[in-house]
Amino acid sequence: MKKSIISLLTIAMVALVLVGCSNNSTSSKELNVGILQIVPHGSLDAARKGFKQELNQEIKKHDKSIKVNYNYQNAQGDQSNLNSMAQQLTQKKNDLILGIATPSAQALAKKTKSTPIVVTAVTNLQSAGLVKSDQKPATNVTGTKDLGPVDKQVKLLTTLTKSNKPIGVLYNSSEENSVLQIKMVKKYAKNHNLKLNIVSVTSTNDVASAVSGMADKVSGIYLPTDNLMASSMKTIGKKAREAKLPVVTGSIEMAEDGGTATYGINYEDLGKQTAKMAYKILIDKKKPQDMPVETSHTLRLYVNKTYAKEIGLNPDQIKQP
Repeated sequence: MKKSIISLLTIAMVALVLVGCSNNSTSSKELNVGILQIVPHGSLDAARKGFKQELNQEIKKHDKSIKVNYNYQNAQGDQSNLNSMAQQLTQKKNDLILGIATPSAQALAKKTKSTPIVVTAVTNLQSAGLVKSDQKPATNVTGTKDLGPVDKQVKLLTTLTKSNKPIGVLYNSSEENSVLQIKMVKKYAKNHNLKLNIVSVTSTNDVASAVSGMADKVSGIYLPTDNLMASSMKTIGKKAREAKLPVVTGSIEMAEDGGTATYGINYEDLGKQTAKMAYKILIDKKKPQDMPVETSHTLRLYVNKTYAKEIGLNPDQIKQP
């Protein structure tokens, strides 16, 4: 009788231990990651794709039983959507949130000071008020910058132009990252005696008329990594090709969507680089405030051969600046 009671007690205790282990295992086997993106376009979509692909791969290598749940929100370029989505993501129990592009990162940072945030496709985290410095963020935010080699990109454009007309520059004056890049363009132009024709727009409705308006006045067009420009690349590319104007863009994805060429960042690679930082936070328990902001590990020349030929350029003669 005593043996039976002891056996029953032993079984019960083992069952309780197993249930407890099972519950602990379940809680540790799932990770919740929120993603907030300002607008759908090639560069930002590529960054998100690279991030998810790399994070899934890194997590799987660490422990195949861990499941990553993604909550993806896209504001479609609307600020009110962005704010409400940021609120939703920060209120939910996410282990980490990814902010894609400066507006998304800023919206998230305003809503939480505790949930770890990694960002990508942000030109300058410090000037955007996201970190105290690149080397020592000292906030709950870190990530990767997408500031490309603006001087080399403008130099590349000068090798593609066929007249002495000014270089055209088109950007969205309401995007902080674009304003920063335009300052860099102006500095390069001043140092190299280049004339510029700079036009700013704040709506996709104004892009087509802006390109048409500058078509006869410029020798080529430069576009920074700008969310509005990236969303309008098909329109810009069509208008520029009609005018036989070369277009050099801030990112490879923008050039793929309608530009002539660029020397710059691959956003899918940048997303993967950001995922490695997220892995360190989720698995290695690193703190964003102690993780330096990173820049892209790779830059490369990209030539849109089809569009280059359409404006009379030989793609094989376009070289790295």
